[in-house]
Amino acid sequence: MIACLSYQGELFPEVKERLAKLKQLAQHPEIDQQAQAQYAICGHIFEVKDKGSSIFPYVLEDGAFRISLSRTGKKTPMAYVKISSRYLCSVTPAEAEKHLRDILKELGTLDSSAHVSRIDLCADFVSPENMESWGREAWITRGKKIDAHAINEKFSGWSIGLGGKISCRLYDKLLEIHSSGRTDLVPLWREAGWQEGEPVWRVEFQLMRDVLVEHGLIGLDSVLSNLNGLWSYATTEWLRLTLPNPDDQTRSRWPIHPLWGYISAIDWETNKSPLSRSFKATQIPDDKRILTLGASSLASFMAKHGITDFDEGLDRYILALHQHFYTCGEFIGLSAEDFILEKVRLRGREYNTILNVNEAEQKQLTIDKAAKDYRKESDGE
Repeated sequence: MIACLSYQGELFPEVKERLAKLKQLAQHPEIDQQAQAQYAICGHIFEVKDKGSSIFPYVLEDGAFRISLSRTGKKTPMAYVKISSRYLCSVTPAEAEKHLRDILKELGTLDSSAHVSRIDLCADFVSPENMESWGREAWITRGKKIDAHAINEKFSGWSIGLGGKISCRLYDKLLEIHSSGRTDLVPLWREAGWQEGEPVWRVEFQLMRDVLVEHGLIGLDSVLSNLNGLWSYATTEWLRLTLPNPDDQTRSRWPIHPLWGYISAIDWETNKSPLSRSFKATQIPDDKRILTLGASSLASFMAKHGITDFDEGLDRYILALHQHFYTCGEFIGLSAEDFILEKVRLRGREYNTILNVNEAEQKQLTIDKAAKDYRKESDGE
């Protein structure tokens, strides 16, 4: 499940000032300045983005949350937040929202509980069914668009109603994982009984705020209490997969496809899916992808210089790499070590793994936090 939540409130003046400075750092042409565009709070090292929108000019992001913050205004939410699906594989939605609220309370004053702006409900399943075996006519839906998709001529899934208030995707999750390099779901599948080599498909519904309001659901608690109703509406009223009967022109009488019978019967209230216990709020690529780039670079270097001995190739490659760092650093007045460390800090900001705040700024932040905590105690909070 993925949830997008909004909160009414007001940012603290000192937070707005700090965010404005950090956004300027993110836009700075120098790498060492960009690397400091970070906001550390409640155990997270958020990357401060160089761009936002006219409504939400400040954006903080890591592997758990993407937090868009507004300057001010009673009609505009203080925060619009997308909770990542990876994070929701490690904690319950209620736990995630509680942690998010703790973060937002450090940024401003909240005036209301969380409102759900969007919710994505998804289920992963294994099936021997050929998902390409039926045509568009088998889908009976209120959506306007029905599309089949393929990647490199391999069928990858269906999408129904994209761009509307409700949409659905049925797609090859293993194929998507191989493309993205995100393998964090694999241990959870194994724990649930998945066997290596079995196809994994995902059915995913996205329900926008308008749909939730139509059903009288605004707050997160009310939405979480009615997941079965929302799933039933999506899989029985808004969309059905059928077995077409050419002898019956009344499509509403066509029988439900057995696969859809299983999907529509998913019970969200008693779902006890395993949760990951190894989540880190970082946005890091898989080591395999990084090392593949390194292997390609080494192979290209050895081939260019006609080297077939691995040890010789690796030694000469490392020597050439160090010389390259030295030359690039010298051009901008840095040592080879400082040149690469600049890039490390920039990646650390992007991956949410290294806090690049300088010592003076860190000392000031500590003082500011102590003053803020004192004010809270004085006000009896």
